[in-house]
Amino acid sequence: MQNTGAGMELYHRIQIQDVVRLDHAALDAVEAGFRALGQGRVVQPPILSMAIEESNGEVDVKTAHIRGHDRFAIKVSPGFFDNPSLGLPSLNGLMIVFSAKTGLVEAVLFDEGYLTDIRTALAGAIAAKHLSRHDSRRATVIGAGVQAELQIAALKLVRDIDTVDVWARDTDRANAYAERIRERFEGLTVNVHGDMASACREADVIITTTPSKSPLLDAGHLPAGVHVTAMGSDSPEKRELEVSVMTCADVFVADTRAQSESNGELKAWAGKTMPFEVQELGPVIASGQSPRTGHDQITVCDLTGTGVQDTAIASFALKRLVA
Repeated sequence: MQNTGAGMELYHRIQIQDVVRLDHAALDAVEAGFRALGQGRVVQPPILSMAIEESNGEVDVKTAHIRGHDRFAIKVSPGFFDNPSLGLPSLNGLMIVFSAKTGLVEAVLFDEGYLTDIRTALAGAIAAKHLSRHDSRRATVIGAGVQAELQIAALKLVRDIDTVDVWARDTDRANAYAERIRERFEGLTVNVHGDMASACREADVIITTTPSKSPLLDAGHLPAGVHVTAMGSDSPEKRELEVSVMTCADVFVADTRAQSESNGELKAWAGKTMPFEVQELGPVIASGQSPRTGHDQITVCDLTGTGVQDTAIASFALKRLVA
């Protein structure tokens, strides 16, 4: 912690990692944010996005206020995708926490994207909690990056996962991912597959975690009763799901419909009428009833990342840091 002398505190990533982890308390905080969104208690403007094309970069700004809460956060999240060649991380960023009473800055959380990773993983777990079968034991992960690992860690908070199947375009990365998961979770079976069809064949939950610009998963990959969480498409040029995945689903849920239409999987329709009902995750949580009504139903949730998640996790982090 660094005191700026003006009542504002500056916290760095290492301090934040000490107090915020993938645990039930953090999950409850993010879930409460979604519930408030579903109850109409959240002011959440559209994402501000800016491309910095000459450096292969982009910056997103997200925020939300939960009515009645003491604080709100504004997150600034740069992604500069040539950075690895410079020995630097692609993603960075910070969250500024303000008083909702006075507008004064209470803290700057210089988390370098850590809190975004955590709240994104928790959103996947929350989607699975409300949409997947309670007896889900086997998870398939498409991709082998940071979220591929965190999504499994978060999913294990809500489902008794005993087997993970993974497919990634880069087989070496998939094998390295499998080793990390085996080390992290003793007793978990992890299988690397050479093709997506075999990876998905016995899945109870499928999680897509890629930056793909063309669809990867199609309806032919989906076994009966599966739940799909798609969290890679978060900008206008990204897509992970073939249209057939959405049209074959018995239930389709987005974190917010507007963001899914601009940044997520619903942009496949580009203004045309969708041939299925779109539900939102907040109202599903607020209702207390899962829209899944049968064992063999297929459910899909598209997560684009919302400002209310950022305010929820930033407020949670600051409470723990102060304590």
